[in-house]
Amino acid sequence: MELWFALTLLAIGFVAILYSSVGHGGASGYLAVLSLSSFAGNDSAWLKQHAWTLNLVVASIAFYHYWRSGHHIPKLTFPFIVASIPFALVGGYLSISGGIYDLLLSIALIWAAYRLLIVNNMEEKRENIDVDMKVALPVGGSIGFFSGVIGVGGGIFLSPILLLKGWATPKSAAATAALFIWVNSAAGLAGAALSGQIILEFEVLIWFVGVVVVGGFIGSHYGAFFASQTKIRKILIVVLFFAAAKRIIGLF
Repeated sequence: MELWFALTLLAIGFVAILYSSVGHGGASGYLAVLSLSSFAGNDSAWLKQHAWTLNLVVASIAFYHYWRSGHHIPKLTFPFIVASIPFALVGGYLSISGGIYDLLLSIALIWAAYRLLIVNNMEEKRENIDVDMKVALPVGGSIGFFSGVIGVGGGIFLSPILLLKGWATPKSAAATAALFIWVNSAAGLAGAALSGQIILEFEVLIWFVGVVVVGGFIGSHYGAFFASQTKIRKILIVVLFFAAAKRIIGLF
């Protein structure tokens, strides 16, 4: 195995640990790692589809742990999922040029870093309150569409909204985000399949899946049952900003 590929696998596994600890699938992190590797030159559809596939694996593990620890609230999750599915499918169906994809991905990565910074500075003792459906439905649909276009699961956008609105505690937000991410990732892949854009490289994907299974189990178990994620959020902020900067510089 070449050294660069081994380092890429280690980085992907590390991202799975960090993201799953807060209930996320890790797509924005995987895209950041791939943007810094020799895979950066691959087609945007390739990047999106591999990130979504890893999301399905890690979000499943994360949701299981948060559900098992009693943090999932169905009435909190339902409106966002219902609204996001059709829009994520449409977003996944669309094909965008490389330059536009780089710009949108950079924005998504910067937002991910900003989200982690905001959540890091929030109080963790917050009670769940009823979701305002008039807000939840358009929010779910908008995040679903943007996630389908970019190739993420949407957790980096949904979690801060849940917390800032006071709709969820950090761990119930993580449980909702995990299921939301899984649904959006599946819808995005379905949209890509319907448009005939599926280009998964299984020889590479099997290695990616292997490391995220291990990372996802470790991270989500820690996040669901043990401490908060202050330190790992700070690490992610640096990684995401750096990867976004690399993408933006590449546009010029």
